[in-house]
Amino acid sequence: MRNFADSGKARIAEYDRHIALMARHSTQAQRLMHLGGIGQTTAMALVSTVGNGHDFACGRSFAAWLGLVPGQYSSGGKQRLGRITKAGDAYLRSLLVLGARAVLAAAMKSDKLKQDAISRWARNLAERRGYWRAVVAIAAKNARMCWAVLQRGEAFKMPA
Repeated sequence: MRNFADSGKARIAEYDRHIALMARHSTQAQRLMHLGGIGQTTAMALVSTVGNGHDFACGRSFAAWLGLVPGQYSSGGKQRLGRITKAGDAYLRSLLVLGARAVLAAAMKSDKLKQDAISRWARNLAERRGYWRAVVAIAAKNARMCWAVLQRGEAFKMPA
């Protein structure tokens, strides 16, 4: 039984090395990895699934395809937003959510608070709306920024 577990771990490590090698040689993946919460695995999954992002008209439609936007239940001029739709690619959505958890954890470290715009926004959002809503909002923001990087073919620059 132990040999099976060891061989499985070895295969996983080999796949991880292969993904890391592919990410080092992909300029799109390199650009994506400059964003907070986007690592080698997430970057390569986005590049291999979405390509250059031209299938989506805007970042919001990409986030909607991933299921990271709230469902709308509107009637009679009254807008009601529900939970996230969870439509689309569950693997990419889960990678983005895991990355968003890392971004929020780094922003919330009490010993040294990060002062960049995303970290301040994430902390304020978590205090106002709660941990999980903040995580999903960060994941949706990351999805939109990833779309912008893939679509434009250049590194993402935060607006001043």
